Amino acid sequence: MKRDGRTLDHQTLEAIRLMAVERVREGEPAAKVIAAYGFNRTTIYKWLQAALQPGVGIKALRSTKATGRPRSLTPAQERQVFRWINGRDPRQYGLDFGLWTRAVVAELIGKKFGIRLGVTAVGELLAKLGLTPQKPLQRAYQRDPEAIERWQRETYPAIAKQAKAQGAEIFFWDESGFRADTVHGKTWGVRGQTPVAERPGQRQSFSAASMVNANGAFWFCTYDGALNAELFIRLLQQMMKYRRKPVHLVLDSLPAHKKAIVRDYVATTDGKLTLHFLPGYAPDLNPDELVWSHVKRTGTARRPLQKGEKLRDKIEERLAKLQQMPGLVRSFFRAPSVAYISDY
Repeated sequence: MKRDGRTLDHQTLEAIRLMAVERVREGEPAAKVIAAYGFNRTTIYKWLQAALQPGVGIKALRSTKATGRPRSLTPAQERQVFRWINGRDPRQYGLDFGLWTRAVVAELIGKKFGIRLGVTAVGELLAKLGLTPQKPLQRAYQRDPEAIERWQRETYPAIAKQAKAQGAEIFFWDESGFRADTVHGKTWGVRGQTPVAERPGQRQSFSAASMVNANGAFWFCTYDGALNAELFIRLLQQMMKYRRKPVHLVLDSLPAHKKAIVRDYVATTDGKLTLHFLPGYAPDLNPDELVWSHVKRTGTARRPLQKGEKLRDKIEERLAKLQQMPGLVRSFFRAPSVAYISDY
């Protein structure tokens, strides 16, 4: 049976070469020796010829470490490629496509380093860097990664420090809309036959606002129509009623939140209420977003409204129950995107 030397490790092949040549030198027929090891008959003559090289001799049969293909990128350049890709968008570097592909990475490497790499080599590089192709979460490309990092590392820690010095509470605020004819989640069905989910024909809808803090406190209210500055002030007044401690309220930059009349109202609280605005296009930094995700995927999402039931009553009942579940509220703050809050 013939043996393929490529299936053996270097150390084993070296030992076979040395023993085979030694046996031939001691008088055994070359053909018999190589047959005993299962190699092709001509292989032994190549080994014998190599061992006859002047000044080299038997050393020619020893294994040498393969040099491999030269590196196209230095270790520092490879780390830079990782920083370019991780958490960033190709359009931030002037590229036309919004998703990372091997071709796009190759284009960026050529643009930045003047080095041409094939897509196969780029794929090997990305695997080495621990990067894999994944379905991305959808986020606005206008996000500013530097502003988000500054919020997490500087702005929010400063807010937390100020609130602690004042004996104040930090809450995160957000609004959301509800509709009775919305179907969340998935259900099972026969392949190629889309299942039908029954829902109310009447288009009941309303809006809600809520706020949460890391200690499990939860407050909410409901309202009709779109939010404007005047309505926002009324909601803030409702929220601040009977509060003893100052409140630092973190919220997004919705226009209604930043109107002059809102600033004027906040000024009248004499420091009892302070507003802080999250970086733009970064709802994932707000744990109150997880409240809406939870409420919309439970309750009416699992049990559609029955005849005579009102959407508002069902959602308010669900939100009221959430007020009695501080452990669940605290769990929203353990999501990776808002873990920065618990550090301070």
